[in-house]
Amino acid sequence: MKLASNEGPYGPFPAALEALARAAPELNRYPDGGAYLLRSALAERHGVRFEEVAPAPGADGVVDCLAQALLDPGDEIVCGWPSFPSYVIDARKLGAVPHTVPLRDYRYDLDALLGAIRPRTKIVYVCYPNNPTGTTNTRVELDAYFDRVPDHVVTVVDQAYFEYVTDPDYADAVDYLKAGRRVVVLRTFSKIYGLAGLRVGYGIGPDDLVTAIGKVRRAFDLSTPAQVAALASLADDQEVARRRRLNEDARDDVERALREHGFDLAGPAVANFVYAEASGGARMLFDALLRQGVIVRPLGAFGAPEAIRVTVGTPDENAFFADALAATSLVT
Repeated sequence: MKLASNEGPYGPFPAALEALARAAPELNRYPDGGAYLLRSALAERHGVRFEEVAPAPGADGVVDCLAQALLDPGDEIVCGWPSFPSYVIDARKLGAVPHTVPLRDYRYDLDALLGAIRPRTKIVYVCYPNNPTGTTNTRVELDAYFDRVPDHVVTVVDQAYFEYVTDPDYADAVDYLKAGRRVVVLRTFSKIYGLAGLRVGYGIGPDDLVTAIGKVRRAFDLSTPAQVAALASLADDQEVARRRRLNEDARDDVERALREHGFDLAGPAVANFVYAEASGGARMLFDALLRQGVIVRPLGAFGAPEAIRVTVGTPDENAFFADALAATSLVT
């Protein structure tokens, strides 16, 4: 039972499966290198220009391309920690220096993030909600950050879990772009849309940054199946809403199972995963759960060696996890 990688527990939308079947006979041809139809649909959906949309193989693909486009050796990036490791890894690949800022109450400390900016800081990442803690910042906090961030910095707001969040105070970061901020917003089809195996996401940002991304990305990096399935998925807002409701109920079940066994949880969790402190050691707990048939994520690579992250699954998967956790507690 794989509850480690924050995939959505349900498969592609029916319309996406139909689109994949229609595309299959023509897979002898290379994909549209510019992803024209998907890019146009995303621009219309978000109320931005075509030139402000950068399709990529997952939101992670945008992080990689931004690092290539913007970072030289000795440049700097700033992000919270623990957080998504690619921000740090991709900076180091280019010889740039990552500065990690400790979380405060499991949330991004935006004031401390601003305080870590230096003359050679090129990118600041705001993971919103944060992976792996599943927590988020308020709209007021994000507004205050953008009022103070220096002009030479590109802020990347990672909203990979945007569709799961129900908090009315949660901001759509595309609005900051429309207000003239120097921001790139990340989104993905890997989570609620059920397309993690196809690797398709995108960034929305100023056209000069989208052009820079286009100059460093690989040719034909977004496959035809990825493009047609993502495009077909955009039309089904009712299914998005249904999966959001299912996730909210199921997340409560995962949190309840963890609390019943004495785990301290980060919260409130707003995405499709739960962060739990494992006082006996995350690796030991991971191994014990694996023996019961459940895979969770130990978070040493994320900067939290004493914690695990549990992806919210289907009701049956969550019940299986609860039973495995109970058996693990008896063993350990």
